[in-house]
Amino acid sequence: MTARLADHVDPAFEVLSPVENTVPFVFNSPHSGRVYPRAFVEQARLDFASLRRSEDSFVDELFLDVVNAGAPLMRALFPRSFVDLNREPYELDPRMFDGRLPPFVNTRSVRVSGGLGTIARVVGDAQEIYPRRLSVDEGLQRIETYYKPYHRALRRLLDRVQARFGAAVLVDCHSMPSSSIRDEVARADLVIGDRFGTSCCHTVTIALEEGLRARGYAVARNKPYAGGYITEHYGSPATGLHAVQVEVNRGLYMDEAVYARSSGFAALRKDLAEVMGEVFVALSGRFALPRAAAE
Repeated sequence: MTARLADHVDPAFEVLSPVENTVPFVFNSPHSGRVYPRAFVEQARLDFASLRRSEDSFVDELFLDVVNAGAPLMRALFPRSFVDLNREPYELDPRMFDGRLPPFVNTRSVRVSGGLGTIARVVGDAQEIYPRRLSVDEGLQRIETYYKPYHRALRRLLDRVQARFGAAVLVDCHSMPSSSIRDEVARADLVIGDRFGTSCCHTVTIALEEGLRARGYAVARNKPYAGGYITEHYGSPATGLHAVQVEVNRGLYMDEAVYARSSGFAALRKDLAEVMGEVFVALSGRFALPRAAAE
């Protein structure tokens, strides 16, 4: 799927389901959406290419082979710069809106202060998206129309998998720009985030790391990405629901300047499919009880 404009993003997301759901895993790609609402692009002060800077381009395709291996994959079709699904429902910057926000809105989070709330104020290197304030109604309508239906569907999907297998593992799939990775993980190809061991059992995290390292990838854990709202919100090992975030260095698989797959795309996709297949086998039968405890 190439990036494009549309009058309406309908459907706003999709779930790619296997012929038979054979493993207790759900894969999620909330930031790879590439269908941009025309009205959003027209009201922005930035050009189309700049709006795409926060997009996890092609991440959904990198993990697509898990569907044939027995796991569902859910992906947003709208872009992160329009509505960010990896935030609380109402993390909003009052400076962006013309009017008073409802009292239940979180206006003081670190993410809001950085311009990266549920409706982002900036993309890339703090580039302001909008030339003027949005109406409060428009902001709340985006949340009702895009954010809430997505999370309701994700919760239903996880509940269904957990009901079948006794537990479920959510793998939240993201990418990181190669040019802004912090010094301590300058050579990291992938970063595994499990909220410092609180969102996912240790067995899953270790299996992912070992499989990737065995193929020559440099892997970091929790630094600088420990997992966002999705990992924290859905990860509850004590109740049998595990969530782990995987961040992939975009330099491995795409030309970041022109938003195009590079020659490394196919090899990385193959490696990820093999690693996930090994993880499925390694963890087979490990989650037979609803309360699969974190190690």
